Amino acid sequence: MIVVHHLENSRSQRVLWMLEELGLDYEVKRYSREPTLQAPAALRAVHPLGKSPVITDGDRTLAESGAILEYLVETYGNGRFVPPAGSPEKLRYTYFLHYAEGSLMPLLFMKLVFGRLPERVPWAMRPVARLISAGADKTLLGPQIGTHFAFLESELAQRDWFAGADFTAADVQMSFPIEAAAARVGFAGRLPRLHGFVERLQARPAYRRALEKGGPYTLLK
Repeated sequence: MIVVHHLENSRSQRVLWMLEELGLDYEVKRYSREPTLQAPAALRAVHPLGKSPVITDGDRTLAESGAILEYLVETYGNGRFVPPAGSPEKLRYTYFLHYAEGSLMPLLFMKLVFGRLPERVPWAMRPVARLISAGADKTLLGPQIGTHFAFLESELAQRDWFAGADFTAADVQMSFPIEAAAARVGFAGRLPRLHGFVERLQARPAYRRALEKGGPYTLLK
């Protein structure tokens, strides 16, 4: 039995979704965030980094969203949710499977951190913190994030899903940063293809079943 060590409002929701797409039986072990929004110490008993998602499958313990999705598709997919080897779609699949956490999420996380900076320092330092936050957003994060989302919008102008015409595990991997950005700034009227991508993935029956299994899912803003 696969066990998903599931942290509320986190990347592990993608793992539940992938398991539902594959039609696999699994168990969910839930963890709540600390008041600091960090993962609880109990997760360190499962994996030394104390992060989520983590799955156990028999005597195997695996962390990292992309690695988990690849493992599940390769082990249980029977050719589903991954393009044929050597195809252009497979190349795009591999790229977006790594791009989500390697390029896009670090920028979104930095924006979140800088955005919260003024509220996390002593009141006397808040005017300076607001200047630092606004400067980082204006000169670095805002332009970079804008470039990335223009790129993603152009990619979806050519196809419905990131790898090609068919839904794959790369779309599951891409869902978290795109949903997070959509929750913070909204895409409707600005980035219509990304808005459509979010609507399509949230309409999938497996996505909805995963929400029922995982519990409330409010992306951190």
